[in-house]
Formats: sequence, C-alpha cells, structure tokens
Amino acid sequence: MKGRPIEYSDAQMLWIHDNHKRPRREAHAEFAYLWDRPDVSLANFNSLCKRKGWMTGRTGRIEKGAESWNKGKKMPFNENSVRTQFKKGKVPHTHRGAGHERICSKDGYVIMIVDEVNPYTGAPTRPIHKHRYLWQKANGPVPAGHRLKCLDGDKTNCAPSNWEAVPYALAPRLNGRFGRGYDDAPAELKPTIMLTAKLEHAAREAKKR
Repeated sequence: MKGRPIEYSDAQMLWIHDNHKRPRREAHAEFAYLWDRPDVSLANFNSLCKRKGWMTGRTGRIEKGAESWNKGKKMPFNENSVRTQFKKGKVPHTHRGAGHERICSKDGYVIMIVDEVNPYTGAPTRPIHKHRYLWQKANGPVPAGHRLKCLDGDKTNCAPSNWEAVPYALAPRLNGRFGRGYDDAPAELKPTIMLTAKLEHAAREAKKR
C-alpha cells in the first residue's frame, strides 16, 4: 500500500547488490521478472540503490580514449538538415575580417581587426586598440613603463597626434582620486593641466633619485 515501506528478502537484496552496476532500467526489468515483484517500480529500485550507496559507477560523461558510439556510421539524409549545414568555404555571419571596427562598451576605445597572426590563438587576424595600432605605426613601440593618453578626451579620435605616451605614474595626477580632472576639463585647460602634472611627476622622480 502507498506510504508503506517496500520489503525485500535477503536473497533479493543480494541479487540487487550483485547487479547494481548494470544499467538500472535493464537490471530492474530482470529483477521484477525473476522475483515476480510488479510492486517494485523503477523509481523504487533506483531509490533503494541510492540509499545503499550502490551506484553504477557511470558519470554520464564520455571518458578520455572512449570510442564514439557513431564511429563509422553515416548520417542519414535529411533534406532540412542538409539545407542548413555549414558548407566548405562559407563564411559565418559572425565573421569580422581585417579592417572591421567596433567601440568597446567597457572602456570606449575603438577595437579594430588587423591582418596579423594572433599570438594567443594562432588565428590569421587579431583585435587591437586602433589608437595604439596607429600610434605604433607612426612612432614605434610604446616605451616600457608608459601608456598612451588621449589628449582631447575623445577616445574615438585615433589619430596618432591625439595620443601621447606618458609614464604610468603620471596617470593618477591627471584623473586619479587626487588628480586634476584632465578628461573632464575644458579643451583650453587640458594643455596646462598636462604640463603641471608632468612637472610634478618630474619633480617627484628627481627627488627619488
């Protein structure tokens, strides 16, 4: 009756233990037939094994080195499937080739795709900050310990003349917690703020030396 525990004989429990590593559905069907136990459902059988800690040992994952179940089999023809299959030489709709540009939603810089091998993935193209790419083309590598600073506050203005390599330690003097608000300052004040920050930085470096 519903709500009453299901009882098993010692022989039945021994059989279940000896067969607990088999597929559950298969073991349950054989148990119900051999022992004439229509009252034991598959759910009951599963619950008993779980309570006893009698697990099958299978994780549901394909183990390393295992042979694929469909190895050597051909996919049956399906007209709808064939129509949507990826064809050799077809370019995916998400492809972004060299020259593609976008504005990064996180920091507002322009990201462009350049025709250079990506050193991290081996792909024939790679993304790079456009202002950095153009500045390096005009001036060479950014000096060690320096970063590029946008002079007019418009990060989408990627002209090399709008960017200057400044020491990392100079950046907080421009816009840090105790900086001079360079980015938000009027255009006519930006040069003065930049020069003042450079003088303060140079004085500090001289004092350290």
